[in-house]
Amino acid sequence: MQKKPLILVTNDDGITAPGIRTLIEVMNEIGDVVVLAPDSPQSGMGHAITLDSTIYCENISTDQVPQNEFRCSGTPADCVKMAVSEIMERKPDLCVSGINHGNNSSINVIYSGTMSAAIEAGIEGIPAIGFSLLDFSWNADFEPLKPVVKKIAQEVLKNGLPDGVVLNVNFPKVKEFVGVRICRQARANWVEEFDKRVNPQGKEYYWLTGKFVNLDQGEDTDVWALQNGYVSVVPVHFDLTAHHTIAELNQWDLT
Repeated sequence: MQKKPLILVTNDDGITAPGIRTLIEVMNEIGDVVVLAPDSPQSGMGHAITLDSTIYCENISTDQVPQNEFRCSGTPADCVKMAVSEIMERKPDLCVSGINHGNNSSINVIYSGTMSAAIEAGIEGIPAIGFSLLDFSWNADFEPLKPVVKKIAQEVLKNGLPDGVVLNVNFPKVKEFVGVRICRQARANWVEEFDKRVNPQGKEYYWLTGKFVNLDQGEDTDVWALQNGYVSVVPVHFDLTAHHTIAELNQWDLT
């Protein structure tokens, strides 16, 4: 009998978020599941790791579920490190992160705790996928995503991923997907503003706000795909070297 794949599930919205509960359900149809996720929301943490305080990790498994579950006081990247180093008996065959409540396309991948968990798994040599739905609501409908999530995970398990590459998968908020498109990351950014206020004690404080500006009109981008009802799949690698610039910089006089 063929051994089931071992799958690590994590996220950045916290272990009780509906998105991760959906992802756990789908992964249980594919393999043996271990869940290690933050005990509270960690959105926007990027690839932060905990260095100056303690990390707690608690087994919360029950007899009612097949998966082994742990909640962790650390960041999403901490969760993957903890799972690989301390919790799992062997390296997982796949790591899936999400399903995030909100958009992680384009520049959002830089800030995303969901994707940072997937990237951390990639650093560990584990095939990894980050899943996100363009709906911030806690009551978002994840049901239509299940067949696509399962298919993408099965394809990664079947075919593997190139060394250093993970997948960033985003779902539009639509009733029915047009299809799945392999895309590049759109060139876009946030134009930030700070909402300045004063508390009852007279002390100033700020809320970060802003708007998303798409600077890319290409029809091969994740933003275009999502705007047109497609599921976007972007291969992401964590080597940030601008290789195309090395030859130019070698012409500089740096002596």
